[in-house]
Amino acid sequence: MTASTVTGQTRLEALARMSSDEPLDVLVIGGGVTGAGIALDAVTRGLRTGIVEAQDWASGTSSRSSKLVHGGLRYLQMLDFHLVHEALTERDLLITQLAPHLVKPVSFLYPLEHRVWERAYVGAGVALYDTLASINGRRRALPLHRHVTRSGMERLFPDLRHDAAIGAVRYWDASVDDARLVITLIRTAASYGALAASRTQVVSLTKSGIGRVDGAIVADLETGEQHTIRATHVVNATGVWTEKTEALAGTEGGLRVLASKGIHIVVPRERIKGEVGLILQTEKSVLFVIPWSRYWVIGTTDTPWDLDPTHPVATAADIDYVLDHANAVLADPLTRDDIIGTWAGLRPLLQPGTKEGTSSAKVSREHTVASPAPGLTAIAGGKLTTYRVMAKDAVDFALGERARHLPSITERIPLIGAVGLQAMRRRSRALANEHGWTKEMVAHLLHRYGSGISDLLESIADQPDLARPLEHAPAYLRAEIAFAATHEQVLHLEDVLLHRTRLNYEVADRGRAALPEIAEVISPILGWDDERRAAEIAAYTARADAEDAAEKTWSDADGERVRLGAGDVAPMISLDAPSTTR
Repeated sequence: MTASTVTGQTRLEALARMSSDEPLDVLVIGGGVTGAGIALDAVTRGLRTGIVEAQDWASGTSSRSSKLVHGGLRYLQMLDFHLVHEALTERDLLITQLAPHLVKPVSFLYPLEHRVWERAYVGAGVALYDTLASINGRRRALPLHRHVTRSGMERLFPDLRHDAAIGAVRYWDASVDDARLVITLIRTAASYGALAASRTQVVSLTKSGIGRVDGAIVADLETGEQHTIRATHVVNATGVWTEKTEALAGTEGGLRVLASKGIHIVVPRERIKGEVGLILQTEKSVLFVIPWSRYWVIGTTDTPWDLDPTHPVATAADIDYVLDHANAVLADPLTRDDIIGTWAGLRPLLQPGTKEGTSSAKVSREHTVASPAPGLTAIAGGKLTTYRVMAKDAVDFALGERARHLPSITERIPLIGAVGLQAMRRRSRALANEHGWTKEMVAHLLHRYGSGISDLLESIADQPDLARPLEHAPAYLRAEIAFAATHEQVLHLEDVLLHRTRLNYEVADRGRAALPEIAEVISPILGWDDERRAAEIAAYTARADAEDAAEKTWSDADGERVRLGAGDVAPMISLDAPSTTR
């Protein structure tokens, strides 16, 4: 094999089929969680569906979130009960049916500073939160909240400063590996027939003789070749790139989206003594201290970003902000030396109203679906938790009246790895004994692949050395690296380090020490020779060096300049000049 696939189809095969004489029913632009959800929604309605992404899958906002699946407790303060109920319904659906292997319950303490009024106020709010989650007609997915005394709080989170709170409210939400969710959505959509191609950039939107958008010209950033894809409906799900993509339609209409940067830091689990997470109010937003696998994830910030959206960076000022707010409640303050990784992401903040000439049918506090031009649907805003509702709204809007006869069914479509999960869990002990894996390793595999572990077992049967952990990143098996190359459309070494694993911020060296072994595993699968292997290692090393250097700068402009010094393995084409083709 010399090319990575999703469900047995390479990206070149997908591109060839997308650009054949038979037009698509739906072409999705953007391979984040919203775009991936739209592709799954469309293809499971029986529509001929294609999805393209200019970078790697989930390379934008959808791999750089807080990794929470939650109802949005803060929206209760805005009295937006419908939005909270919708998000909680989706949270519980993911936990119980759609992706129980990927989405895991996590509990948080909401520390209280005032004994009477605050406990009553916060307790009532969280009780309402639980109530909104209970009226979805399904069995409760998570426990009810409960009040915690100071001594109880100290047992659950010993490293919370004793004078930081008089007690707490403990409530439950959920967490997810966001990039893992996206690649699983893409694979699930492909399993139902969707055509998927990453590193494929839309450079022009085509129009029919009557001015309707009827497809796109795309550039394969790996080969430089261009393809024309015809489609009855084109859906723009490009997040912070929304306005640039809309401009390709040559219209003044569309959605207005601003980017807001949020950063997170990662510290080892043993560095903070605690069994649960924390949610803390700050002067700007909230700060989460989230138990995540072998680590704590702490964030986030909320600052405007008006630079290029491709490579946001965490600066020294951002890191200090997070440290200062976390240390305000930690008994053993963190230092820079405790941080083993960081990431920065951009929120696509939907601005009120739409541009002149836009037909907008669905508006909420969180997302809007609109038509900047006939044949083109745009969706922006929203949150990871409600991706499925956003996808449904986008496809409904694109289809118009036809949607009544082709309703969405994604609330009944489990993602790959969900079906058979319980049976695979019952094999945990046998798998550990057979392959010499720890209980933690089996739990890790179940969380990432669910019942899809069987695919890894097949590869191990053919090549037993794949059962070994990576020497310099032992949380991952060699089989996982091989699987990423064979089944998850990996094109470059950085795809593995950034999105198929999270070694870019899970180990202090950003995975540099593991590069030779990872390259050794994937090179024969992808047909890399020694020269290509060395080039891939050099490219990722340069990126990691640039990211480390950016963390020492104090402004976004300086951080971006340092980061961009490393270049890109498959540079995107500038879209500053609008382009449409008839």
